[in-house]
Amino acid sequence: MKELLETGVHFGHRTRKWNPKMARYIFTERKGIHIIDLEQTVDLFKKAYYFVRDRVGENAEIMFVGTKKQVQATIADEAARCGAHYVNRRWLGGTLTNFGTIKQSIERMKKMEMMVEDGTIDALPNKEASKMRRRLAKLVRNLDGLRNLERKPDLMFVIDPDVETSAVREANILGIPIIAIVDTNCDPDPIDFLIPGNDDAIKATKLITARIADAVIEGREGLQGEQAEAIADSTDETEEAALDAEEAAEEASEDVVAEDAAAVAVEDAVTAEASEEPSDEATEDGPAEDEKPAEEPAEPAEDETSDEEAPAKEEAVAIEGAAAEDEPEDESADDEPEETTDDDD
Repeated sequence: MKELLETGVHFGHRTRKWNPKMARYIFTERKGIHIIDLEQTVDLFKKAYYFVRDRVGENAEIMFVGTKKQVQATIADEAARCGAHYVNRRWLGGTLTNFGTIKQSIERMKKMEMMVEDGTIDALPNKEASKMRRRLAKLVRNLDGLRNLERKPDLMFVIDPDVETSAVREANILGIPIIAIVDTNCDPDPIDFLIPGNDDAIKATKLITARIADAVIEGREGLQGEQAEAIADSTDETEEAALDAEEAAEEASEDVVAEDAAAVAVEDAVTAEASEEPSDEATEDGPAEDEKPAEEPAEPAEDETSDEEAPAKEEAVAIEGAAAEDEPEDESADDEPEETTDDDD
C-alpha cells in the first residue's frame, strides 16, 4: 500500500474523461481528478499475481503489451528480466489471430540477421542491400520481442487497454486471459483480471509491471523445482526398476540352477535304472544258468580217479628220481676201470 501511494497509483484521470463502468473502483474525487480505491487495487493485484504465478508454473507463456512511449522501456526491461514475450512498439494486426503469417515474418527476420552477420548481404548490390537493411530494421522494431515465440501465448499483460484495443480484441477472440492496469477512463468488461491504477505514470506502471514479472519468475522457479523433483523421482524409479531387474535376474538364475540340478538328478536316475536293467535280465536268465550246477556232480568222479592214480604217479616219480641218481654212478664206474688200466701200464 505504501509503495502504491508513493508511486501515485491512486491517481486517475480527470472527472470529465472517466468511464462510468469504473465507478465502483473510484474512492473519491479531488480537484477534478478521480482517486482510485487502493484497497481494491491491492486485493485485485493479489488475485492477478497468484493467477500469473500458477499459470506460469503450469508452463504457460505470457506476453507483455504496452506501446505508449512512457511504458516502452519498462515493458522491454521487465519482459526481458523474466523471459517473457513483449510488444512495445506497434501491435501488428493479426499477431494472434493470424499467427502463422507473423511466424513467417519472424523467420524472415532471423534469416536476414544471419545474412548480415555472415556478410552475405555485402555481396548484394548496394541498392538491394540497403532495401534489405531497411526491411530488417522495420521487422526488428515490431517483432524483436516475439523472436522466441513458438506458439500463441497463454496469458497477456496489458498496460492501458484503451490504447491496446486491437490486442485486447484478438485475445478475447482466442479466449486468452488478460491481466491489465485499468485507469478510470478504460472499459473493464473485456479484462479478466484488472488492476485499477494509474496507467500513465512511469513509476506506477513500472511498480506493477515489475511485480507481475516477479510472479512470472516465481512460477518458473516453481516449475523448475517440480521438474527437478520429477527428474529425481524418475531417477529413483529407474534405480528401483534396475534393482528389481537385478533381483529378477538373480531369481531367474537360481531357477535355472535348480532346473539344471533337477535335470542332472533325472539323468542320474535314468542311468541308475539303466544299470539295474542287466541284473534284472540276469535274474530273468537265472533258470538257464542253473543248469550248469547239474553237470558239476560228475567232477567228484574225476577227483576220485585222480586220488586213486596219485600213488601210482608218486611211485613213477620216485622211480624216475632213482634212475636219475643211478646214472652218475654208472659214469663213475666206467671211469674207474680206465684208471686201473693206467695203473697196469
